[in-house]
Amino acid sequence: MDERRIRKRRWEYVYQFFRGNTAVFIASVLSTVICVGANLMISWLMQIMIDMATGVDNTFSLKRITVLCAACMAVFAFAFFLSYHSKPRFIARAIGQYKEYAFQKIAQKQISAFSKENTSFYISALSNDANSIEVEVLCNLFNVLVDDVFLFSGAFLLMLWYSPLLTGIGVVLSLLPVLVSLVAGNRVADAEKIVSAKNEAYISSLNDSLAGFAVVKSFRAEAAMCRMFAQRMREVSEAKTMRRKISVIVQSLAVIAGAIAQFGVFLIGIALALNGHAISAGTLIAFVNLMNYVVNPIGSVPQYIAQCKASLALIDKLADALEDNVREEGLESKRTVNRGICVDHLSFGYQADKPVLQDVNFTFNAGKSYAIVGASGSGKSTLLNLLMASSSGYTGSICYDDTELKQISSESLYEMVSMVQQNVFIFNASIRDNITMFSDFTREEVDRAIELSGLSKLIAARGEDYLCGENGSGLSGGEKQRISIARSLLKKSQVLLVDEATAALDTQTAFQVSNAILDLKDLTRIVVTHTLDENLLKRYDMVLTLRNGGITESGSFNELMEKKGYFYSLFTVSQ
Repeated sequence: MDERRIRKRRWEYVYQFFRGNTAVFIASVLSTVICVGANLMISWLMQIMIDMATGVDNTFSLKRITVLCAACMAVFAFAFFLSYHSKPRFIARAIGQYKEYAFQKIAQKQISAFSKENTSFYISALSNDANSIEVEVLCNLFNVLVDDVFLFSGAFLLMLWYSPLLTGIGVVLSLLPVLVSLVAGNRVADAEKIVSAKNEAYISSLNDSLAGFAVVKSFRAEAAMCRMFAQRMREVSEAKTMRRKISVIVQSLAVIAGAIAQFGVFLIGIALALNGHAISAGTLIAFVNLMNYVVNPIGSVPQYIAQCKASLALIDKLADALEDNVREEGLESKRTVNRGICVDHLSFGYQADKPVLQDVNFTFNAGKSYAIVGASGSGKSTLLNLLMASSSGYTGSICYDDTELKQISSESLYEMVSMVQQNVFIFNASIRDNITMFSDFTREEVDRAIELSGLSKLIAARGEDYLCGENGSGLSGGEKQRISIARSLLKKSQVLLVDEATAALDTQTAFQVSNAILDLKDLTRIVVTHTLDENLLKRYDMVLTLRNGGITESGSFNELMEKKGYFYSLFTVSQ
């Protein structure tokens, strides 16, 4: 990817910090600028008061100075009030919009995307990485970049007004620490990348341990799981420790820079005063105080720039991942499937030299039911996923009526087609919310979906407001599958794709769920099944047998049994 495109894409994410947030940002900057002016005013008042106390200057009366001090405090109070109402609001909205934008990008991915990707990456990117961006960039945006830059500029001009000679000396004394700080600050970006990678591995390990807890327990692998967890945790801790050490080095160099510059200016100022140069005690004290505002950015700004580089690297890393497995959006708005789905000379492989499907030809007529059977690895699930636009890398065509799938918009496709898989995700919400997917439907529509999916008994026993638990822990496998069917019915999908939905269910429950699917009317049902039950298979309009990526046989159950071909062999062996 060329540098121009990288910058443009990066700006899309950075822009989210300021989208609709400009007025609050300006108010935050204004509060900082006002505070800077008040700080510079303090240095000026300090010079006047010290010179007055030593009898050097009698221009200002004590009363006038008191009024100026009170005015300075009032300016501070206004700046703090403005900051209180603007900075926290800007930061909260900025990071919130950034996360929302990233999550919207995740939502644009293909349905099968997360079977190919590591979800821990996105969890880390939207938690640990986003927190780093919030704390190290957004929270320091005003304190470091705005505050220090304005203070530096204002203090430098005031120092020139007091003594151009001392100002030049201060700048020379600060040059070496500036260079050292810049070099050290660049290491922060590399350290931040390492922390991000270790966090991702840690979250991945944690997810694996919890998701596979039953397997771990059954094979008595608790000790190994704990060792692996502890190792990942140590790696994160070590990476963070190294990042903190680098930060300490950068901060220490900043302190040393300040000390060298301030001591040098103070000593040279004394020498100039002793040699008859017109430098008063008040001017010297004010000058040293102003040097703080010049020296502080020497350490803080390079470190902040390094943190910004690190954060931009995290943004680029997330942006790269979010561009993968995104469906190339079609433009055709298609809402109905009148004739059916035509698969013509369809070939596909996850790797170029290893085809999974080869020259598949078939037409699924609208309103009919189809069972797809075959040995493991024959391409059954791949065919179903392609019908749901899991990949555009196939050859041949998949047409819904006369419209090629690649030309159909995602919104239209997902309105026409629903998919029921073996693993049904259930939110920790009520049964009704899981059926409606948090959308509004009429009472009649919900009741019809409940009845047709066979959920009436569950609703009668527990009620619609029953909380399902984390990922449906309070429901059985069959109940979760029925909720999945009800979702599709409520959505009024015209095509229902079912991929091994009953594989993890007991025989009786699997039979009931399969019957519930076959009982549905007025929609096309394409079911991948491993269960070769005669009573069920006889109910399908047609059975397709896949072998080595192609359809070897198709017909009704009785027709295939009479042929005594491959399907006959599969069925006989399964009994």
